[in-house]
Amino acid sequence: MSQFESFYQDLKSTEQQDAALTSEQQIDRLLKPGSTYLNLNPYEVLQIDLDTDIEAAKKKYKKLSLLVHPDKNPDDRERADKAFDIVKKAIKQMEDPIELNRCKDCYTEAKARLAIVMSEKKRKLRKDGKEDVIDEDDPAGYKKALWITVTKVFADREKKRKMLEDRANEEKRRATEAMTQAAEKRKLAEEFAKNYEESRDERSGSWRNFQAKKAKKEDKGKTLKGAAFKPPKVKLQK
Repeated sequence: MSQFESFYQDLKSTEQQDAALTSEQQIDRLLKPGSTYLNLNPYEVLQIDLDTDIEAAKKKYKKLSLLVHPDKNPDDRERADKAFDIVKKAIKQMEDPIELNRCKDCYTEAKARLAIVMSEKKRKLRKDGKEDVIDEDDPAGYKKALWITVTKVFADREKKRKMLEDRANEEKRRATEAMTQAAEKRKLAEEFAKNYEESRDERSGSWRNFQAKKAKKEDKGKTLKGAAFKPPKVKLQK
């Protein structure tokens, strides 16, 4: 038995024990380990069928929200807050035409996936010379298999959405980092240009002083001419 099948049987057996489910049971259902992806499906959260109209969905929401409301569960307020948020999100999805179409599209995709799986199972049975009768041929078996497939479709889409979101955030982070580095480079370049301009006079004065000292040294090394010329003393030969 797969993890999905085990979860399904456990969940449905709990619901069958008490069709109305108490506040505590509803909170447990919505926060049960493994229910993260299950709660992406508003039909599952509100426990309604795919063909349920919006007015019936609102009635179910009102009833369910009263059961899990934090004020009704003061001894379990923290968990009730989380459960209440899940229920509110579900009805918002039902009220939003775009979100509702996305949810229905998940069911359409799930049915298509399941049809392929069923066809493959039957093909293998026929290949082995067996009768092509499978569990999904029974309405209860089909409903169970569809529930599992629908949950997987919601999970796959959420994972893909999260992956794309993370990728977009990473690209945004890199772009921001590049812009920051470019701004820092511009700032350094502007400061250098400013300092260079402010020190122009100082550099010019230093250069003039250097040239003057250089010229003075060169003058000292030159041979004196005219009135200032003094011939060397002649040494007499013995």
